[in-house]
Amino acid sequence: MTALRLFVTGTDTGVGKTRVATALCRAVARRGLRVGAMKPIASGSEPTSAGLRNEDALALCAAMNIRATYEEVNPYAFAPPIAPHIAARDANTVVDLAVLDRAYERLCLKSDVMIVEGAGGWLVPIDAERSFADLAQRWQLGVVLVVGMRLGCLNHALLTVQAIAARGLPLRGWVGSRVEATFGRCDENLEYLRAMVPAPCLGVLPHAPSASADEVADGLELADLLN
Repeated sequence: MTALRLFVTGTDTGVGKTRVATALCRAVARRGLRVGAMKPIASGSEPTSAGLRNEDALALCAAMNIRATYEEVNPYAFAPPIAPHIAARDANTVVDLAVLDRAYERLCLKSDVMIVEGAGGWLVPIDAERSFADLAQRWQLGVVLVVGMRLGCLNHALLTVQAIAARGLPLRGWVGSRVEATFGRCDENLEYLRAMVPAPCLGVLPHAPSASADEVADGLELADLLN
């Protein structure tokens, strides 16, 4: 297969992007492919003897099957769990896209499939002028959209689909994520999304926050993505 480069985004924060990104890593690795992953900018990181470490980025490190340093996977880590551009400003840090480019290119050289996880939703800012959407466009990534299944999800999903199309990027698939166990009429909402989103549904994540990446991978259908 030709190299596959994907950007995992969501309809909001806390909808399961990391669960999907790590599951994609595990599912791809099972097929004997080299898979790398990246969380370019992460806020909400914990201090360690090696420096700040972000839980999502560490999960990606554990799920991929190529050798990489933590700094390649997560070049910019910030401590407070706030919007990345505010965290960077508070840390007196300017996000240098050239730094991100170098880490991304090194990981791509090692991998057949590269999975980049964003932060929050599609248009979460990196700084005063740029967003994660700009980063996906800069690297010309195919997009996987994680839809948090809760009230308002139809509007959020379809607006995000339109915004991705406006960037000229291909929506390669979407995943429904049952973020609320008590969300009523979830199946009907999923049915509507299947009819309206112009990309395959790769799976529906159950409301099981403790499920492992391998367990989530079992529920994904990747034939449309990998062929």
